[in-house]
Amino acid sequence: MKVNRGDRLASSFKKVIYEIITQKLKNPFITEMVSIIKIDVSKDMSHAKVYLSVYSKNEERKQRTFDEIVKSTKTIRYELARMVQMRIVPELHFFMDDSMDYGDKMEKLFLKINETKSVYSDGDEEL
Repeated sequence: MKVNRGDRLASSFKKVIYEIITQKLKNPFITEMVSIIKIDVSKDMSHAKVYLSVYSKNEERKQRTFDEIVKSTKTIRYELARMVQMRIVPELHFFMDDSMDYGDKMEKLFLKINETKSVYSDGDEEL
């Protein structure tokens, strides 16, 4: 299987951007745990979509952390250029990835369905 340059860069960018966000940004409003889920680099290497997941029980703090990361896009791109030593670094676009929240929601729904199912199956045995 042939791996294209965009995939290799995405893998490298994922590690470096995480390091920049967690260690180099000195923003007091980035308070929550952040994970980079995926990075898609365009074929012409001019744009990169960065999918982040922010872990927090407080929605306001979660959104504020994401907004502050988006505000720091230029700084992140500058640091990325220094750390990966590329002539042209893609323009970064950040997106909130809520697949973990969706998974939690679905798990709770399935548990609720199983509880309801067990209540009805227990009632049938008494008849």
